[in-house]
Amino acid sequence: MQEYYYELVVKVSSHLSLFSDFLSDTLPVGFEEKDDGFIIRSEDSLDTIEWGLIQYQEALQKALNETIEIECTHSKQKNSDWVREYQNSIQPLAIERFYIHPTWNEPSDTLINISIDPALAFGTGHHPTTASSLKAISKYIKDGDSLIDVGCGSGILSIAAMKLGAIVDACDTDVVSVENSLVNAELNDVKFHNIWEGSCSVSTKKYDMVVANIVADVLTFISKELKQALKDDGILVLSGILDKYEEKVLSFYKNCEIVQRIAQDEWVTLILKLK
Repeated sequence: MQEYYYELVVKVSSHLSLFSDFLSDTLPVGFEEKDDGFIIRSEDSLDTIEWGLIQYQEALQKALNETIEIECTHSKQKNSDWVREYQNSIQPLAIERFYIHPTWNEPSDTLINISIDPALAFGTGHHPTTASSLKAISKYIKDGDSLIDVGCGSGILSIAAMKLGAIVDACDTDVVSVENSLVNAELNDVKFHNIWEGSCSVSTKKYDMVVANIVADVLTFISKELKQALKDDGILVLSGILDKYEEKVLSFYKNCEIVQRIAQDEWVTLILKLK
């Protein structure tokens, strides 16, 4: 371990969740989320990360036609405090019946424990889209139900469903996400029925629940495949939708009815059934 590490403190004036998604998709290391921004730490220089954040800020301003301020502060820290500071920054989270915690925290005595280390992959329950999807799984999944997790990420949604007794298939177009999902499943003493790199169209099965916590545009592109994977009386969970894109997404699911709508901050999760 090097004697020093680099720290980049980033403050943004708005759209914190969009910057969080950008970092989750691009960063090779974990980051700490604050109320007004992020703290990124690495033993390598963070100049390229700062440049990427500024480029993203400029693109976001043009796309949203509004001013978004960003402030980046560099520092060099002694490495001896790095692990302790990072671990102290990650707090366990209770969502419905689930208790999501990193491996260094004690499990719950009363809730269903899900152990996820934040650095592995996006999906720890702290983001509104993940939290809302967990609420849907907690409410609608029954023991013995079949579920497919489309865009499984860290595997947290699959693990939650398996902890409730569901038989789970999962897929992701990112091989790292598939690998991380397998690692996290083993960590939680559950096992996928099947998991693969690729799209949900690989499977010809029909499921009691189809969960897709991905971005709005992808939900429109694969709407046909998601609906084809659903049993006639099944539940379709669509998450990762910014509220301003909700109507656009729903226009691709006109043969579905809304069972429940979960909104948190600027994010919407839709629970649908086929008409």
